[in-house]
Amino acid sequence: MTADTLAAPRSPHGDPAAPRRKGLNLEKWGWVFMRGSGVLLVVLIFGHLFVNLILGEGVRQIDFAFVAGKYATPFWQWWDVIMLWLALIHGTNGMRTIVNDYVGHNGTRRTLIWALWIVAAFLILLGTLVVFTFDPCPAGSPADLLPSFCPAP
Repeated sequence: MTADTLAAPRSPHGDPAAPRRKGLNLEKWGWVFMRGSGVLLVVLIFGHLFVNLILGEGVRQIDFAFVAGKYATPFWQWWDVIMLWLALIHGTNGMRTIVNDYVGHNGTRRTLIWALWIVAAFLILLGTLVVFTFDPCPAGSPADLLPSFCPAP
């Protein structure tokens, strides 16, 4: 093959006589995840925007009480957590792909990819804790700092 021609799309890289690598193909599953999560994220995000910005009074309805009311129901808690998880994993996987494409040094690439996944895991953990432990009326708070819908202490 000359420098002016391309290899057939399904031809193996490197030595054609070398055995094919067996095992889990993470790149393939990453590709499949990106397509599936992208479609699901479109549904989740547009549903989120529709409920928050179009139904009711539109953007004027969004305040602390609106968020507290949404997080009082498990449906909206799980909606937002699934959206958070998918968005962070989808974005981190996309950044991993960019790092793989543009960082040539193996040690630097490995460090950056580890840093991406550690930050994503931290944000997923923190966001999940915020959603599921959100309490708009914490006990022992001064009455002047509590929202109007909280019972007086």
